[in-house]
Amino acid sequence: MTTAYIVDAVRTAGGKRGGRLAAWHPVDLAAASLDAIVERSGIDGAAVDDVIMGCVTQAGQQAMQVGRNAVLATKHLGERTPAVTIDRQCGSSQQAMQFAAQAVMSGTQDVVIAAGVESMTRVPMGSSAMFHMKEGLGHYKSPGLEAKYPGIQWSQFMGAEMIVKKHGFTRDDLDRFALASHHRAAAASQAGRFAEEILALDVETPDGVVRHDVDEGIRFDATLEGISSVKLLQEGGAISAANASQICDGSSAVLIVSEAALKAHGLTPRARIHNLTVTAGDPVIMLEEPLFATDRALARAGLKISDIDAYEVNEAFAPVPLAWLKHIGADPERINMHGGAIALGHPLGASGTKLMATLLGVLKANGGKYGLQTMCEGGGVANVTIIERL
Repeated sequence: MTTAYIVDAVRTAGGKRGGRLAAWHPVDLAAASLDAIVERSGIDGAAVDDVIMGCVTQAGQQAMQVGRNAVLATKHLGERTPAVTIDRQCGSSQQAMQFAAQAVMSGTQDVVIAAGVESMTRVPMGSSAMFHMKEGLGHYKSPGLEAKYPGIQWSQFMGAEMIVKKHGFTRDDLDRFALASHHRAAAASQAGRFAEEILALDVETPDGVVRHDVDEGIRFDATLEGISSVKLLQEGGAISAANASQICDGSSAVLIVSEAALKAHGLTPRARIHNLTVTAGDPVIMLEEPLFATDRALARAGLKISDIDAYEVNEAFAPVPLAWLKHIGADPERINMHGGAIALGHPLGASGTKLMATLLGVLKANGGKYGLQTMCEGGGVANVTIIERL
């Protein structure tokens, strides 16, 4: 089977809701990352066989096949470059990456860009369902689903609270993890660790045009007292806005190629794909599946968790990576070493390829060999990708 290689990965710096990236249309935001990955690699845009774009809320400005529209808005791709938009909820662009790798490994394509975009400012989370419901156009939960899951309203927030109770975490556990996320992100940002992965963008501000190249969500002065003072989202619960991922605008892209493409285009790979796994489980607790997906991925890869030098476990809510650490028996010093979504933001469909850009940077900074990335996803699904740095 053909090996799939990662040539490069790029992401925008996260923009807070209504923040620095609010003025960017998501089509153009996605196009910026696509152009950047082509420019950075030096590949001829005409050589790209396909673009697979992750996007969760495919409505409004992200409707009508946002992946294809982004390609048409680029400088370096164009009308002859196909594209598709996929939704695996928060794992959309991680799945895009896995589909791209599978296309290369199958021998059917040689050069594929996996990417993601989400403007949570311009296309609010859940709006694709909520607007239809408000207009009386029906609910996404069918009679068949209701019969199987009577009275259940799918809720990631409730799933996170269920994980807290199941694994015996306290609010203090969650808040301390959130504080560590900010501290790690701040240290990485100040040390220039994100410079290689971030695509700087020009943004209009009341003071003129400025370069957006620092993640807006990082609280450089974060304290445990400040995080712990944030109101809980549910009385008697443990989840607050401060120990959950931040709403975020952003885009990201990863270039995945075959060995033949490396030689044909003079490309230097940064990593090879070692394992691709996706599993599904309980759709009610929903966010716990990365634990079991990782078990399967490690077994299939013939690796132990001690063989993995760095892990990116998406911080949708603090109890998810905490439960993952507990279940896997992983080293807490190796998780989200440059911070996670609690500090850096979680731009839904863009987060999968965004995390890969960061994982590559973490492995390079620490001289690591193997990296593992996983993400909880709506509906009780999880992807795991294991890479080997070259």
